[in-house]
Amino acid sequence: MTRLAILISGRGSNMLGLAKYIVKNNLDACICIVISNKHCEGIERAAKLGLPHKIIEQRSFHNRDAHNEAIQDAVVKAGADLVFLAGYMAVLSVAFTKHFSGKLVNIHPSLLPSFRGLNTHQRAIDAKVESHGTSVHLVNAALDDGPIIIQAQLPLLSDDTANSLASRVLHLEHHLYPFVLGSLVQGYLELKGNCVDWLQPDVAFLAADTKTQHVLGSTLCWPLKSITAP
Repeated sequence: MTRLAILISGRGSNMLGLAKYIVKNNLDACICIVISNKHCEGIERAAKLGLPHKIIEQRSFHNRDAHNEAIQDAVVKAGADLVFLAGYMAVLSVAFTKHFSGKLVNIHPSLLPSFRGLNTHQRAIDAKVESHGTSVHLVNAALDDGPIIIQAQLPLLSDDTANSLASRVLHLEHHLYPFVLGSLVQGYLELKGNCVDWLQPDVAFLAADTKTQHVLGSTLCWPLKSITAP
């Protein structure tokens, strides 16, 4: 069984999507711990689902490294095989990213490498790009960096606002992130160090539930070959 740790800082909607996908698709996986760096709605949602959860407040520690060490210890004690960042709004230390190299995954609301950081939707509108979307990637020590696992895109509309665009992108995220987890658990996707290997992307897509196929079918940006960080 694949054991998943999820780090959050806010509403926990992607965490909720992962939890529901595991149950709905009878994945051989479980969420072994949900960790937040502050009190938030996501922790309340995790509690209602009966998921193991813990608040490790950043302000309780003298520096970021000490805070990250506490999170690392909690993840290790929970026996996690993978760590998914789901709206975790804090920069992770180099030591933390190295410890979980090849196991640390993030979802970011832009088509990386464009629009790293915050306020991605307004920046995309201001830049008048034709397409925007979301990226799932392996995490390294740099901000919103690391090998891309998969992306989903959508066109910008003439009447898009930052809020409307955020809502449409979040809808993609709620299907893309669980799809990545399912592909990992079922062996269609492998992560090793800085290498992303889609072994059977077409089979992975056909193995997903109908709703996931419907939402992602016209939006996915498949990697054509293994992607290795330079």
